[in-house]
Amino acid sequence: MALEIARAAAAAERDDNLHVGRLLLLLATRSDKDNKPMEGLTKLAKLDFLLRYPTNLERALAQERKDRAQAQIEPYERTTIESKMIRFKYGPWDHRYRRWAAIMVAKGLAQIYLKGKTVCLQLTARGRDVAHEFSAQPDFEKLANRARVVNKHFGAKSGTWLKTFVYSTFPELVSMKWGEEIAP
Repeated sequence: MALEIARAAAAAERDDNLHVGRLLLLLATRSDKDNKPMEGLTKLAKLDFLLRYPTNLERALAQERKDRAQAQIEPYERTTIESKMIRFKYGPWDHRYRRWAAIMVAKGLAQIYLKGKTVCLQLTARGRDVAHEFSAQPDFEKLANRARVVNKHFGAKSGTWLKTFVYSTFPELVSMKWGEEIAP
C-alpha cells in the first residue's frame, strides 16, 4: 500500500499538466488587471517555490512579518509527500521551467518574448480563461488563493531580491546535496 502511494505521488510529480496548471494560476495573479508578464523564468521559479511548497510560503510570510495564516495550510499538508521540497541543481527550483513554459506556449496559453536579455512569459487570453476556470473549481480554490498571496507579497520584488531573500530565509539550501529533501 505505501509503495503504491509513493508511486502515485511520483507519477503526479512527473505530470507536466499538474505543474502547468499551477503556473497558470500563478501567472494569472499578475494578469488580472493589466496582463503583466513574468519577467524572467528564474523569478517564476522562485515565486513558484513559495506556491508549490506552502510550508515554505508560511515561513517566508513570517520572515516578512506578514500573517502566516494567509498560507492557509491544512494539517495534512505539513506531512504529505508533496510538501517535501527537493534540492535541485540550481537551488530549490525545479529544472523543468523552460519545458513548462514551452508547453504553455504550444497550447496557446502563454507567449514568450525577450525584453533585453530577460525572457518574459505572459498569458494569452486563452491562458487567462483557463486559469480563471481552474480557480473557480473547488479543487483549485486554495491553490489560486495562495497564488494571490505569493503575488501580493512577493510578485513585485526583483529576481535579485527574491534570490537573496530565499537564501537568507532558507539558509539550509546552500549546503544541501542534490536530491536531498528540504525539511519543512
